Amino acid sequence: MALKKGLSVRHIRFMALGSAIGTGLFYGSAEAIEIAGPAVILAYLIGGGAAWIIMRALGEMAVNNPQAGSFSHYAHHYLGPLAGYITGWTYCFEILIVAIADVTAFGVYMSVWFPEVPHWVWVLSVVLVIGAINLMSVNIFGEVEFWLSLVKVVAIALMIVAGLAIIIWGIGNGGQPTGIDNLWRQGGFFPHGLAGMWLSLQVVMFAYGGIEIIGITAGEARDPDKAIPAAINAVPLRILVFYVGTLFVIMAIYPWNQVGTQGSPFVLTFQHLGIAAAASLLNFVVITASLSAINSDVFGVGRMLHGMAEQEQAPRIFQRVSRRGVPWVTVSGMMLAMLLAVLLNYLMPENVFLLIASLATFATVWVWMMILLSHIGYRRSLRAAGSPMPRFPLPGGVLTAAIGILFLIFIIVLIGIRPDTRISLYAGGIWVLWLLLAWKLLYQRKIQRIAPVPQPEEDTSA
Repeated sequence: MALKKGLSVRHIRFMALGSAIGTGLFYGSAEAIEIAGPAVILAYLIGGGAAWIIMRALGEMAVNNPQAGSFSHYAHHYLGPLAGYITGWTYCFEILIVAIADVTAFGVYMSVWFPEVPHWVWVLSVVLVIGAINLMSVNIFGEVEFWLSLVKVVAIALMIVAGLAIIIWGIGNGGQPTGIDNLWRQGGFFPHGLAGMWLSLQVVMFAYGGIEIIGITAGEARDPDKAIPAAINAVPLRILVFYVGTLFVIMAIYPWNQVGTQGSPFVLTFQHLGIAAAASLLNFVVITASLSAINSDVFGVGRMLHGMAEQEQAPRIFQRVSRRGVPWVTVSGMMLAMLLAVLLNYLMPENVFLLIASLATFATVWVWMMILLSHIGYRRSLRAAGSPMPRFPLPGGVLTAAIGILFLIFIIVLIGIRPDTRISLYAGGIWVLWLLLAWKLLYQRKIQRIAPVPQPEEDTSA
């Protein structure tokens, strides 16, 4: 059986929003603010532009050739099987690492309300519940993800409105408007110079991690010709508004060098307005945020492995689909992996886990780079075949994609500059070497038996 098309524009739009807006925002992007000061606002604007290029490049390919394996499939066909293989497995490992953190965070958040309940109870519960949701039909999954993401979006919108009320009218601040002087009072808008803003980009860019899931949804979108463009056109601007708007009001109300030192800015802002239960309210929001993230994690890995199995780049058992059109084997495998990984999280020394977790940083850049390189290969294949301009094209085409690639190379250089992030490049190199060994031993001969790549005009027919 094949995957069923049950995701609407509403589902896809909020999945992308929910994936890109993580729980870290609710406690302030303290690290990025510490590096850049108020200039981090410009860094988020620049990062948002790069994220838009990546989404539009992926969207162009997804509209004209929707696939469950998404960017792994495109890398396979336009860059070669090895590129698709490394990209797919790297994405899966990245999302598994992120899921470990999200599952662990859920247990921590629940222990705030129920400190007497053992942590492992919450971990087991969330894995079983999210697994059950993902084993249902894809439209049920999409509906659950919509409501979970909506809670995050509403909380951020309320935060921005509350902040503006304090800035403009002084509501909750004794009637004294705070104004926006804090944006330049503590050492200027660029307290660490332009270098500080550029250095913060390595942190800022990973706040946008997760936007690539919009390509994975294409294989199950009810009407990808309309759903994918509508979602991609709406999501980047909204993400920018939420990130930039939130950081603007936080740093306008509180001196940037004090953000995060006295607790969550979200909690403090709501307490300013006299909401006594601000801490409990925020805890509810981050619980739903972690549930949303875990839900998307399981979905993304499941569909990626299903698509890779069809290309002989993953075990064939991952192709199996339930009567509801759900790849139940991949979902079940992800559940088991999360339980095992959480156990390892407790048992492994901290430095070993840091080495593994750093792969998530490397993997994000790798996946984005492969999306842009695949887009260039896709456009070249169209020109070689004499095909017309595809639907929903990336403005500027290959030139825009090349600019995005140069920007990502710049991010890699920034990662290598800082000693505390440089380890991710070393770990990423080890991971790629391991995949190359597995490719040589397990998959290379299988790939050679795959049928030839379809002609580009078949992918872009109206």
